[in-house]
Amino acid sequence: MRGGYGDNDILHGISLDVEAGEIVTIAGTNGSGKSTLLKGVLGLLPRVSGKVMLHGTDISGMQTEDRIDAGMACVPQVANVFRSLTVMENLMVAGRKVDPQRIAQMLDLFSALKPRLTQLAGTLSGGERQQLAIARALMAAPRLIVLDEPTAALAPALVEQIFSLVAALPAQQVSVLMVEQRARQALAISHRGYILDQGRLVLSGSAQGLLDDPRMTELYLGTDHNT
Repeated sequence: MRGGYGDNDILHGISLDVEAGEIVTIAGTNGSGKSTLLKGVLGLLPRVSGKVMLHGTDISGMQTEDRIDAGMACVPQVANVFRSLTVMENLMVAGRKVDPQRIAQMLDLFSALKPRLTQLAGTLSGGERQQLAIARALMAAPRLIVLDEPTAALAPALVEQIFSLVAALPAQQVSVLMVEQRARQALAISHRGYILDQGRLVLSGSAQGLLDDPRMTELYLGTDHNT
């Protein structure tokens, strides 16, 4: 994939894949192109070349909403719930039709939401709101969920909780493509990872292999002081 804004390329020939049942983390320093890459996958980048395949189907020419219909879901970093609606209303409007059975499944998976069903989403804690955002995305039973910084702005006590929930997603037959600043913790629950630097893929491999790679530790992972 190559692309960017105007005449400026931000992504330079990036190729990646997410296998069924995998969690794949994209890491890198600020400004490395991580979120831009997600926009390219989701069809939100103004100018992009290359193919995006979803379970063998070329979705490169599809608009974002059509990609969602094809089996892709997204949880953006901000504005990922309807703050003026209740928790239940957020879940009800997430699918093509109200599916009580699917709502029940989400409440079993995200049990912290059960006592909050009539509460406005805007009044939830950061961790609860992120759980709701992921639950909303899962309502349509996607094959792939794209997470952009799922632990951003969360208190440290909530970070492990969100990572634990993400780690459980493959058991729901959902693959995960995740951008995350807390690279060590993200890779710890991932199968594989890709490291970007200035819009280029510089390292890739198994999650454990990347964690053990001294180049990774020194240049890209740092020490996760905020974890």
